[in-house]
Amino acid sequence: MIAHGRPLRVGSASLKAATMKLSIRPLALPEIKLIAAPRYRDQRGYFAETYVRGDFAAAGIPHEFVQDNESLSQARGTVRGMHFQIPPFAQAKLIRVLTGRIFDVCVDLRRSSPRYGRHATIELAAATGDQLFVPAGFAHGFCTLEPDTTVLYKVDAVYSAEHERGIAWADPSLAIAWPIDPDAAILSAKDAVLPPLREMQVYFD
Repeated sequence: MIAHGRPLRVGSASLKAATMKLSIRPLALPEIKLIAAPRYRDQRGYFAETYVRGDFAAAGIPHEFVQDNESLSQARGTVRGMHFQIPPFAQAKLIRVLTGRIFDVCVDLRRSSPRYGRHATIELAAATGDQLFVPAGFAHGFCTLEPDTTVLYKVDAVYSAEHERGIAWADPSLAIAWPIDPDAAILSAKDAVLPPLREMQVYFD
């Protein structure tokens, strides 16, 4: 196994350290990035470094994450979103699935962007360990594809109820091909009444 900048002991053996090797791929919205880090496997399972700040910064993601959030969705077809925070508590997010699978969605909320109102989707799974980086200025949400799905996400600004906002996940104008019918989705009472994008005040230039 390999760890960033230091030797890692496995039993009585000490292996040479190496830099975290990140594979980064932009999605349909190029600011949204799918990140894969290597998993080092042996007869016990695997070891992986999921976040090393210096290596992420070298790869163009210099954000200082200050809070970790975790959600458990017990049923398949649970929808959480579409959420964001407004300045000065706007958040970039680094999202990873710990158990299960999700259909993940991001929507561009930057009014001056040529991709305003457009979206990017990706499936994230615990089996792969891939992560998704979502900068501030984008709404984020997901639908669980398996029961007992756990999602962890790091954010670079603390939660602020006063600055929390959202848009309707099933807004027809977004034309998102969700993997569940709106009538079958499991939602919180708050998410069920979020407004469509056209009614949203402009928060991001």
